[in-house]
Amino acid sequence: MYLTRRFYIAMTAVILTMASGYLWLPLFMAGRWMLLALLLLLAVDLGLLYWPGSSLSATRHCADRFSNGDENPVAIAVENGYRIPVWVEIIDEIPAELSTENSIFPLKKKTLNSQLSTLNYTLIPTRRGNYSFGRIRLFARTRVGLAERRFTAGSEQEVKVYPSYAKLSQYEFLAIHNNLTERGIKRIRRVGHHTEFEQIRDYVVGDDYRTINWRATAHRHQLMVNVFNQERSQQIYSLIDKGRVMQQAFRRMTLLDYAVNASLALSHVAIRKEDRAGLITFAGQPDTFLPASRQQGQMHTLMELLYAQQTDFAETDYSALCVCVNKYISKRSLLVLYTNFSTLVSLRRQLPYLQQLNRRHRLLVVFFEDTELTVRPKSPFHEVIAEKFAYEKRLIVSLLKQHGIAALLTPPEKLSVNVINKYLELKQQNL
Repeated sequence: MYLTRRFYIAMTAVILTMASGYLWLPLFMAGRWMLLALLLLLAVDLGLLYWPGSSLSATRHCADRFSNGDENPVAIAVENGYRIPVWVEIIDEIPAELSTENSIFPLKKKTLNSQLSTLNYTLIPTRRGNYSFGRIRLFARTRVGLAERRFTAGSEQEVKVYPSYAKLSQYEFLAIHNNLTERGIKRIRRVGHHTEFEQIRDYVVGDDYRTINWRATAHRHQLMVNVFNQERSQQIYSLIDKGRVMQQAFRRMTLLDYAVNASLALSHVAIRKEDRAGLITFAGQPDTFLPASRQQGQMHTLMELLYAQQTDFAETDYSALCVCVNKYISKRSLLVLYTNFSTLVSLRRQLPYLQQLNRRHRLLVVFFEDTELTVRPKSPFHEVIAEKFAYEKRLIVSLLKQHGIAALLTPPEKLSVNVINKYLELKQQNL
């Protein structure tokens, strides 16, 4: 049982009235009557709150896994066992790591007249991992409002925060928009060389002699040719830097989290485009390698691997990355490298390794704009420093392009969309 603010205000008024009786005696008698009335109201209020059979219960309904950086709905179903309307204050013990500015502790008040009511709110996690919800605390008071009764309901619940999967269906529309020929709207058969084998058929006048299949010709005793279709099942690898440069935070999420979300979205779109998606994470040494595939369980495997990735404060070793790529990736692939170069000096130190990766594969280097510096300059000095950093980022893009390396400079919040658009652009150009 808890006494409310209304009770203490009323008690203060009683004390002041009785104290004024030293100046005028009738006020002392009025104060005594006020105290008696207050105690009677308190007794009535307690009787209503603790009436036999009166209770409150609540149940939390939410998904077992949350999407990092997205709004995740949570519902609390409250059942009113009172026969009268009660005013209820609900406190859900959410994990502190999942709190936001709008829902540090979801505290809602409502009048329960019916037997069952539902309270809805959303949580926006900013870090991946396992988190635990506590119990649900309910504080009930009647219309008198002098006391509150506390109820503890619900049970502890664990949730896992996975990389952003809630928006994958939105990114899928990008693949559909650029996939009209494969959806039957306008089927185009593209014949080419050094691509995927399609079938063996009879030779007709005009066929290239280089495509003759001599073994099939000898077997059938007539000229047979190989037919090739344009290769669509290409390899897309996401290379995620987990070094100290990816520890920088933007809107409470680290750059590593943005890279993890973008790589998951890119892999989903690539698989929808009939390409094969793979993954390499590295810092001092590569510690995760998933061969490129477009099998049914590939997205689930990617999500489980990305879920456990954490930033390493070590210096990134690009030489070890080159060794890993040369050892495990023999077919020419698109390598999407998520990292962050802040100065030309840091880029020049790693440029030979990037050139080595770009010789055998198509390399796309993705790094980040520091939008917080450019949006909120505090003084002319800070404005000049912000412009200097922005200019150096543009120089980095220019230097990479001079060496034939594709580069993408993007704000963190637009990373997923920009990476997918760049991938579709490279694919359309057959690069």
